[in-house]
Amino acid sequence: MKQYLSLVKFSHTIFALPFALLGFFIAIHHLNTGFQWRIFFLILLCMVFARSAAMAFNRYLDRDIDAQNPRTVNREIPAGIISPGSALLFVVINSILFVTTTWFINPLCLLLSPVALFVVLIYSYTKRFTFLCHFVLGLGLGLAPIGAYLAAGGNFDLIPLLYSFSVLFWVSGFDIIYALQDEQFDKNMNLHSIPTKIGKKKALNLSSFLHILTSILLLAANYFLSLEYEAFGWISWAGTISFIALLFYQHRLVKPDDLSRVNLAFFTTNGVASIIIGTLIILDLFI
Repeated sequence: MKQYLSLVKFSHTIFALPFALLGFFIAIHHLNTGFQWRIFFLILLCMVFARSAAMAFNRYLDRDIDAQNPRTVNREIPAGIISPGSALLFVVINSILFVTTTWFINPLCLLLSPVALFVVLIYSYTKRFTFLCHFVLGLGLGLAPIGAYLAAGGNFDLIPLLYSFSVLFWVSGFDIIYALQDEQFDKNMNLHSIPTKIGKKKALNLSSFLHILTSILLLAANYFLSLEYEAFGWISWAGTISFIALLFYQHRLVKPDDLSRVNLAFFTTNGVASIIIGTLIILDLFI
């Protein structure tokens, strides 16, 4: 179990999970549906199954590439800890469990589940033919807020969509930063990414622009929430501003000629930011 959790980088679930919970709690507050433990746990299961399928498929598909990259050679499949067949079986099981779980939520979630699964799985192919692969990853994680809202409420709404687009641009931006590490390797392997397309400096500038868009969308979402709920106040704004501050702090950590702190910018900063904004906005919704 420990090796499979490592295979799918389970700790990275922290990126999108707070936004999924945010979509869930906005729905039950907005639609007065009441808190349902069953739906809450089903959403958590969907997050785990979909993400596990996506990450394991990425590791399976990239096993030969990872074996040639000094940064990834010790991953579970190239290191021989988990066999390719076992990893693929893990993908199939998690995919089936994801679709099955949506069946217990509502018909709309079940209907859309193959679409969501396609998006999170197709990402693994995209770097083989397009430098826009970062946006596909962002789209996959961006489904979390609106997906959780649909699970709890059964319909679409502007505010969870704003959060979904926020996640799309946020994840795309920090994935560009992460891809800086493999710029030369990706060029040698004929793989596509924004750093290989436009270089490190311009890639960092584009990442900054995407995070500016993220900030605008988060501020807009918070503004519309404050219009809907008169008591919605400083706690949610503090969460949103803190997220934005940490977002731009990560850009101070990474320079085109100094990638030594990429992991700090990628995991720690983004993980903390996600927890803060999700916790404080949910807290503000219910006090």
